[in-house]
Amino acid sequence: MSLLPNLIAQAIAFDRGDARRIHHFLKVYAYADTIGRLEGLPDDVQETLAAAAILHDIGIHAAEEKYGSSSGKYQELEGPAPARRILSSLGCGEGRIDRVCYLIAHHHTYDGVDGMDYQILLEADFLVNAYEDNLPKDAIRTFCRKVFRTESGIRLLRQTFDIQDI
Repeated sequence: MSLLPNLIAQAIAFDRGDARRIHHFLKVYAYADTIGRLEGLPDDVQETLAAAAILHDIGIHAAEEKYGSSSGKYQELEGPAPARRILSSLGCGEGRIDRVCYLIAHHHTYDGVDGMDYQILLEADFLVNAYEDNLPKDAIRTFCRKVFRTESGIRLLRQTFDIQDI
């Protein structure tokens, strides 16, 4: 059986009662999955990306409890530990666990991007955050120019927000 349905179920259970955050990670997963497939990622990288997208914000609750904040830097600090526990419980290999934890620990870090899985996770998370935060089109354009690199991510951003001058 595939890792991803069980991982989604575990992540929903972890975020029990927090429908907003559950919907957020499911949307990020959908965009990441779509962009990764459109960009032709190999199956193993695609599955790693999908797992990271599902778990990318898993550290929010711990960050809020520990620091009183859900800021990106605290999510990056607190996310890898619960992600590692969940992935280990599902029998995930250490190499994949390490990469997913790395992506979680960097999903709000926009420099030093070292792989298509990382790049696509940044793009997918922004696509969802831009909508959820009701960002103005100028802010979306600026972020796209600075961070987006994939043709598919740029196309989806243009179409989602009806912005052609990026």
